Amino acid sequence: MPFAITLHLLAAVVWVGGMFFAYMALRPVAATLLEPPLRLPLWSQVFGRFFPWVWAAILALPLTGYWMILGPFQGFASVRWYVHVMQAIGWVMIAIFLHIYFAPYRRLNRAVAAGDWKSAGAQLAQIRRLVGLNLILGLTTITVATAGAYFTVD
Repeated sequence: MPFAITLHLLAAVVWVGGMFFAYMALRPVAATLLEPPLRLPLWSQVFGRFFPWVWAAILALPLTGYWMILGPFQGFASVRWYVHVMQAIGWVMIAIFLHIYFAPYRRLNRAVAAGDWKSAGAQLAQIRRLVGLNLILGLTTITVATAGAYFTVD
């Protein structure tokens, strides 16, 4: 179990922490300092470096989570409410990421390659909104996961 919980936590930190950095630090600076012909390829390449880590996280999180639930915790009936909430939000986050990756991110890359800054900007705006939503969900999940044990809802 120590390996599973460690991998689970590290995957969550990488994913949510990466979104926090991108949204709260990189985005405002890039928007202020860089014009679209520089900013949009930057984002395309940043996502190209970050998204493989997200793929690793979305593999590790369910695998380690279910490993712990079905192993040491002896099934879904044995886990407390906050584990179910964490699982539900996690699947929503994965679905949002899959949409980002297979729709606006691919369109962003095509538009950047074509030098179509208006279209690339529209795709980046959609990614920004969805990453913002996923960041809120990720921070909520972290809060539920860490504080859930201290609430008596069961």
